[in-house]
Amino acid sequence: MPAFTPAQFRRVVQASAAYDLVVTAPFATPWTFAIAFGHLSAVNQALGGQPLPGFAPLQLLFALLMGSVVLVWSVLRLRGPTTQLGRHDAAARALFSLWMAWAWAQTGEPVLLLFLLPELSWAVVQAWRVAGAEHSARGNRAFGRVSE
Repeated sequence: MPAFTPAQFRRVVQASAAYDLVVTAPFATPWTFAIAFGHLSAVNQALGGQPLPGFAPLQLLFALLMGSVVLVWSVLRLRGPTTQLGRHDAAARALFSLWMAWAWAQTGEPVLLLFLLPELSWAVVQAWRVAGAEHSARGNRAFGRVSE
């Protein structure tokens, strides 16, 4: 099975972080969210779905919290990409994908697929084998630290 070199994998982690930064930034403030949500609703309709329902302030709060946390997580991975952060990101993306697939199964809204497919792809790529990563992670755990 082919494997990433550690340097290649760090670039993958940074690329996924840059993707998150661009996609998630509109979800970080009430003003940008309102604009982005209007566009998402229009895209959903263009793809054959229904207009997306409006958000109450409490629902909006949870969207903003998610956007804010993902922005901080993105900056962390951009500034210091490691194999460990890539693996954690793969796990988070698998969870996000699971809940997006659940929402898509419940609603059938096509706009969800525009988020689900890249999310799944990033999860698979960041779960891919990295040459030497298994050995170095085991060695670092023996000394009480896991850095790469």
